[in-house]
Amino acid sequence: MSIATIEIQPRVSDVEFSLDALTVHLQDGRVVSAPLAWYPRLSHATPEERNEWRVFQDSDARDIIFWEQLDELIPVIALLTGTASRGSHRSLERWLAERKAK
Repeated sequence: MSIATIEIQPRVSDVEFSLDALTVHLQDGRVVSAPLAWYPRLSHATPEERNEWRVFQDSDARDIIFWEQLDELIPVIALLTGTASRGSHRSLERWLAERKAK
């Protein structure tokens, strides 16, 4: 049995939010949604902060969505594989405390 290797990297064209979901549009026409609860920093962010995203590529030319103000990175491949944020509860609590202090 052989395993197919895909060399094409999915590219982000747009990012949207609803009350409970993150939706990413890819240039090839796919649309991927994930529960906002998977990304606690985005869940706690204001709509303005959520809309301040940009895309960069990692060393393997894979798209990563980045929210600088929120210190949140989401690789497109994580969305495609159904992988939620791996940030620790301690890190989130520290981040929330810093937000309250501002």
